[in-house]
Amino acid sequence: MLLALNKPYGVLCQFTDREGRATLADYVAQTDVYAAGRLDRDSEGLLLLTDDGALAHRLTDPRHKQAKTYLVQVEGCIDETALQALRRGVRLNDGPTLPAEAAFAAEPDWLWPRDPPVRFRQSIPTSWLSLTLREGRNRQVRRMTAAVGFPTLRLIRVRVGEHALDGLAPGESRVLS
Repeated sequence: MLLALNKPYGVLCQFTDREGRATLADYVAQTDVYAAGRLDRDSEGLLLLTDDGALAHRLTDPRHKQAKTYLVQVEGCIDETALQALRRGVRLNDGPTLPAEAAFAAEPDWLWPRDPPVRFRQSIPTSWLSLTLREGRNRQVRRMTAAVGFPTLRLIRVRVGEHALDGLAPGESRVLS
């Protein structure tokens, strides 16, 4: 079984938490699945869950270089210079990243409100980009955008390989296979 979940902001990518924070168990009724990959607590969007270990391996093993696409709201008006740097790959404290696909994006018209809302500063504009990676380091998108001078404010994964968010509301899931 493969399940797509739109993981809400503030939810941990695990089924239990000793501190009582929101987990996948609050949104997924199936007890025999586990996350194929992770999204940080402060990230939103597509999370795939499966009961098939081989499938989970194909989806998450770095050797398979599974494309993951994110919509990213950043602080400031991102420019072509920053996008070019992301496309080449940037140096992080754990080494250089692989080149990414990076492009300007409009704020999605289907976007749900976030609770709590993204901080708003009247004097500092924000902008959106689409970023596709083929590796999955810890907090990589946030570290990459910060490295080119545009800190991430909101991060939404919209696609993993051939699987897309496709209209799932936060907390909703659907069986893919």
